Amino acid sequence: MILSVDLGARSYDVVIQRGCLSRAGELLNLNRKVLVVTDSGVPAQYAKTVAAQAKEAYTVTFPQGEAGKTVDTWMSLLDALVEHNFTRSDCVVAVGGGVVGDMSGFAAAAYLRGIDFYNIPTTLLSQIDSSVGGKVGVDYKGYKNLVGAFHQPKKVLVDPDVLHTLDLRQVRSGAAEAVKVALTGDKELFELFESGKAMAQIETVIYRALAVKAEVVRQDETEGGLRRVLNFGHTVGHAIETVSNFSLLHGECVALGMLPMVSDEVRVRLLSVLRALELPTQYKGDTEAILEAMSHDKKCAGGEITVVTCPQVGSFEFRKIPFQQLANELREVLK
Repeated sequence: MILSVDLGARSYDVVIQRGCLSRAGELLNLNRKVLVVTDSGVPAQYAKTVAAQAKEAYTVTFPQGEAGKTVDTWMSLLDALVEHNFTRSDCVVAVGGGVVGDMSGFAAAAYLRGIDFYNIPTTLLSQIDSSVGGKVGVDYKGYKNLVGAFHQPKKVLVDPDVLHTLDLRQVRSGAAEAVKVALTGDKELFELFESGKAMAQIETVIYRALAVKAEVVRQDETEGGLRRVLNFGHTVGHAIETVSNFSLLHGECVALGMLPMVSDEVRVRLLSVLRALELPTQYKGDTEAILEAMSHDKKCAGGEITVVTCPQVGSFEFRKIPFQQLANELREVLK
């Protein structure tokens, strides 16, 4: 399957195909100097496979986890680019999950004011979500993705075969992002999750989820309006992620973050899907700390916060609500 992300001069294809990792040299322009970026949680063979297909490759591996998504780690990637004399005609290739993609893309965006970037996501979460759209960056001062840029990849390779190395919790976390997209933009995909057959049709799930995102990005590349729909579940989810010190996976936090943002009717159906996927539906942590973290959200101003809600499956609304109202709903729904 090939999905095209239509952005004019910045357009690119997403190749969704089993075994495409081993064909990276054929599918990507690696006949140049290549910085392959990965982390310690990704099987080393994946990065080696890509590097072996490049004309001249250098590999940087940083520690696994959100805790490594820092300015210091980002600077270590820039150091590698400088050390090996990368030019504007060279490129960066991310081989890993969302953290690897965000860090690599941000390094490529900043170095020489922008060099080519390819993304090879190796987690279901990144295959379904962060690999497409060009939002790259790092966490800063304890806040997720506070510093970053928009820098579209030249191409994305999604190889479902790499998912067999993931533990079940990581797979479920990735599925939460597909549920998020389905709720706001693909009624049939949500019904596929309700049928219990979605995980057996993972290529279809990836394609449909990315198709929704690609269309949103086509209409609003730099989040001036419509693209904010992709933040559904993230306003609360990012706050939980921060407060839990990243002990919960991103998708688990998004699952929790969606629950206060849906109508009562949708919540009944969503709870059923989340439970079937064994994703969390309650949060016993410090609710007040979550609210404090949310108060720093860039969508919060003047005592109000702009959120994405889902009144019916397959639809969404942007709502500006008093922060205190959201606080009350949060305490009620996640108890």
